[in-house]
Amino acid sequence: MFTRLLMCVVFASAMAAAAEARPFTAKDMATLDRLSDPHISPDGRFVAYNVRSTDWEANKGVNALWVLDRSAADAPPRLIRDQEKGATEPRWSADGRWLYFLSSRSGSAQVWRAPAGDAEAKQVTNLPLDVGIYRISADGRSLIAAINVFPDCDTLACSKSKSEAKAKIKASGTIYDGATPRFWDTYLDGRYINLFAIKLSDAMPATEAVPLTRGYQADIVSRPDGDDSSFVITPDGGKVIFAARPSGSAQGMGDPSSIYSVATDGRSAPRRLDPKDATSDGSLALSSDGTELAYLSLTGNVFTAPRAHVMLRDMKSGATRDLAPGFDRSPESLAWSVDGTTLYAVTGDVGQERIFAINPASGATTPLTGDGHVGGLDVAKGVIVYTRDALDSPAQAFALEGGVARKLTHVGEDVLSQTPMSGFEQFSFTGWNGEAVHGYVVKPAGFESGRKYPVAFLIHGGPYGSFGNAWSYRWNPQVWSGMGYAAVMIDFHGSSGYGEAFAKSIIGHWGDRPLEDLQKGWAYALAKYPWLDGDHACALGGSYGGYMIDWIAGNWTKPWKCLVDHDGVFDIRLMSYSTDIPGFQQAQNDAPTWENPGAVERFNPIDHVAEWSVPMLVVHSGTDDRVPLDQGMGAYGAAQLRHIPSRLLYFPDENHWVLKPQNSVMWYATVEAWMKKWLEK
Repeated sequence: MFTRLLMCVVFASAMAAAAEARPFTAKDMATLDRLSDPHISPDGRFVAYNVRSTDWEANKGVNALWVLDRSAADAPPRLIRDQEKGATEPRWSADGRWLYFLSSRSGSAQVWRAPAGDAEAKQVTNLPLDVGIYRISADGRSLIAAINVFPDCDTLACSKSKSEAKAKIKASGTIYDGATPRFWDTYLDGRYINLFAIKLSDAMPATEAVPLTRGYQADIVSRPDGDDSSFVITPDGGKVIFAARPSGSAQGMGDPSSIYSVATDGRSAPRRLDPKDATSDGSLALSSDGTELAYLSLTGNVFTAPRAHVMLRDMKSGATRDLAPGFDRSPESLAWSVDGTTLYAVTGDVGQERIFAINPASGATTPLTGDGHVGGLDVAKGVIVYTRDALDSPAQAFALEGGVARKLTHVGEDVLSQTPMSGFEQFSFTGWNGEAVHGYVVKPAGFESGRKYPVAFLIHGGPYGSFGNAWSYRWNPQVWSGMGYAAVMIDFHGSSGYGEAFAKSIIGHWGDRPLEDLQKGWAYALAKYPWLDGDHACALGGSYGGYMIDWIAGNWTKPWKCLVDHDGVFDIRLMSYSTDIPGFQQAQNDAPTWENPGAVERFNPIDHVAEWSVPMLVVHSGTDDRVPLDQGMGAYGAAQLRHIPSRLLYFPDENHWVLKPQNSVMWYATVEAWMKKWLEK
């Protein structure tokens, strides 16, 4: 009797859960708590990480820090009590006693710290300006901070005074002499992110900082999303090693970055370690004993997808060597094991983002993680902590120990339990030049065998990117699945994670080789997955993907019932002069625009407007300096002049990305309405 009753209860619970399940929506995505930046204490016991929640009414994200005790299996994570201003950037002291972080609770972004076993925090800096990125010295007596300053100032107070004086000037004009007066979403104002040494005291917060790079007119931590891999501190605290492009070089022209050394007492100017080296070097990782510096090195134009070689520098002799010359992947970050016997590299690999272990002696590479996308990475003795996300999962923290990965967190899973993720599958086919090309297909929510489903054909940006097995808070296939669409994505030639030659093949070929891959991938997917309704499909893309939408509009119209162009390139000729990184566009054209106009016009969407016929939604943002607003307005104007059904969605307060929660939901609602209008049977 009890068994029958239990079975009835279980069956009823399952039926209730099934009834409550619903499709994943854009608002679910926009309001989902987001985990990032995990850091593990040196003894491997504590893991600190950032969680960004959403204040829907304020239309912004709110950060908080949590700490998980790995020694207590059932202990819930605890909150560092700083939610009112949003703590970020958790970093452990070398002895593991303290957790440092950034907080704005004092009115500006300053460094605070809390004991490892407690959640109460104490302020350790009270500087005149915001601290951006920082590192703590091994002895805990000082830190190195990256701060946005006027480089000719001797003090932070001087930079603050200059900013305040400029704000009082009523005339709004600004004079520029450099090649690129703006970057990402901001016009340059003469300030650069420089390095400062700050002595710490237990008695009171530090109020002064020693400039280490005074007069250096270049960002040592790149905008908008640079991190602390730009600089490292030697174990004795006496020097800082940093990577930066040359002082005074024009932003956005692709000048190579070099490695410099500077004493932390600030008494001497930075010294370039390899004055004759023509490579572009960065992403630094110093072994715990300070004897070897690992870094990533690019040969050739940085805008032409050169492979990032993993280099080792002997800090005593200055000798350098390529650690794994045969490793045809391009790592993005590096970290040492505590004992210095292994170097870890995070890199794209055939639609995944994996951790590889590299043997410094032999150069042998071994993948340590499988499918999915690895984000933040930190190392303690015998333990690697990292984030993993995938097409069916936002980021969670994992610990890799003894070859076994264990999930540590369950952030946002209460919401996700109500919205089961749709299944997906990777596929491959023969693309341009007879070479293998990979893609993914994602099923619609509530998939039923025997039915056909309309399709969202998603084209990634970059072009050096990937629509691989990763979670996104901007373009997320699960949201289209929740709308009832299948999603198909192709990693065309030019995508990252498939080797240097594959990535470089797009140079000078924006419009033919990737288009061939997209066409062949589309045909392959239709043949392999009979539930895809090829007669009811919309193609959508952003950035380079938006360029491809504009190109498709004049060169591959037949399959599509509608198009969506988000921040796409409409006129390559103008783009090569007006973008904030003109060096990139010139390199992609394989020639300066003025020297070889034919290379531009060969694949320029603006020259094919006469063939446009498919209804197009254009989305563009007012502070997008990467693909300036005129590109989107030009595409919309072309469709309007041709009397093609078209619509414009304009965000005056967004950059190349749509970041504000309510704007994101509006973006998806507008796209869904557009697709529904043209794809409904």
